[in-house]
Amino acid sequence: MAKRRITQETFDAAVRENIEEFEMDPEEALREAVEQFQSQGVELSCIVKAVPAVSSDNKQEEQTHEILQALDCLRIGKDSAGVTVVMADMKRFTEQCSLGFAQRYLAAQKDAYPVILSYCKKSLEDQEAVLSALSAMAALTDGQPDLLDAEGQQFLLDVLKKYQANSSVMYAAIHAVRHCCLKHEQNRQDLVKGGVLPLLTGAIAQHSGCAEVIKEASVALRVMTFDDDVRVTFGHAHEHAKIIVLEHNGLKVLIEAAKAHLDNTSVLSELCSTLSRLAVRNEFCQDICDLGGLKLMMTLLADSYESPELVRQILSAIRAIAGNDDVKDAAVNAGGVQLIVIAMNRHMSNSGVCEQGCACLSVLALRKPNNCKVIMENGGALAAIQSMKTHTDAVNVQKQACMLLRNLVSRMHNYSQPILEMGAEALIAQALKTHQDCGDVGKAALRDLGCQVEFRELWTGKHGSLAN
Repeated sequence: MAKRRITQETFDAAVRENIEEFEMDPEEALREAVEQFQSQGVELSCIVKAVPAVSSDNKQEEQTHEILQALDCLRIGKDSAGVTVVMADMKRFTEQCSLGFAQRYLAAQKDAYPVILSYCKKSLEDQEAVLSALSAMAALTDGQPDLLDAEGQQFLLDVLKKYQANSSVMYAAIHAVRHCCLKHEQNRQDLVKGGVLPLLTGAIAQHSGCAEVIKEASVALRVMTFDDDVRVTFGHAHEHAKIIVLEHNGLKVLIEAAKAHLDNTSVLSELCSTLSRLAVRNEFCQDICDLGGLKLMMTLLADSYESPELVRQILSAIRAIAGNDDVKDAAVNAGGVQLIVIAMNRHMSNSGVCEQGCACLSVLALRKPNNCKVIMENGGALAAIQSMKTHTDAVNVQKQACMLLRNLVSRMHNYSQPILEMGAEALIAQALKTHQDCGDVGKAALRDLGCQVEFRELWTGKHGSLAN
């Protein structure tokens, strides 16, 4: 059932009433108002839960939240003042937006976007001003990509073109692009048509020494390949990935950037994650391998095993490119199985590493009996079993482990007994009982392991019709 919603004014009035009528102190009045509305089933995620500032003469109409005070100052100077004149108010507005979604939502409800956009357009020729305006736009649109209009899109593209050599401005502009494209397919398509992709890949190549720009541009490229807008039936995620690779040399740009930042785990994590999103075709997987991407991942897995987040992203990238059968063999021949199992055992307490490790080995084992032999000999099945024991509540760990065990025995039935002796049957049965999502993969694993399993027959269309 949908929760009820109230306006900010209604909430503020309740807080005021608690202070004035019931003589509560501000903190108690605020807490009481929150509890009162929550008990009534009211959704408060878009409500600023703070006591409005009271003016010195205590006029009720001048009680207002700090974000709106900053917005009012910007609105007053909108038609006359440049950004440099209102820099302090712009910074204050940006800081308030960064406090939480409720502040951003309230500002948007009070028409903050056209005010900020007007300053953005006036600031284009001044580096300091454009930085300030971009930061405000990025903060306001975080979680609110619908705010961006055609004028805003053009402004972002103009900034990216004009300030290509300036790392600070590029970072701020790309940050805004990312916020405006997350969960918004139309913004993605419009900006891609406007030429944003070569600007993003160009930023990574041009600012190869700037970790922040590389990270932000890598994330922005990845967002362009998302299919996360529930309002759109079919997006252009696959098409955008193809354009990044084929028209803008995206794979080489990302791999070269990774080679330049081998000591920066956060940069490497982002780059590996983006490479995973671009491995959408068999030939792209091979290209990543040919460009030295697989060798780089193996080196990182061996050298950066202390960072669970980086390990998880490397495993995810290997999993993606190993969809290509030749890359599967290359990964196994390069000692990939040993490194994956070591990484899983090293980070057994991390469900993300265990999930991706099992998934990675599962892909390497698929239709490859020789690879299954290497995985068994190097303790891959045992690592999967241990992952299932350690993360009984993590449905994705259970699913990926079941898939790995099934792939290991589907063409190599002689491995069934050793895997069953590790305790696989009881663990898979427990996963089936605990997680509904494990139904298909769990039953398939039990079947291929030679265990008794009851499959529910779907309706076959025989024995009468649906209509009586």
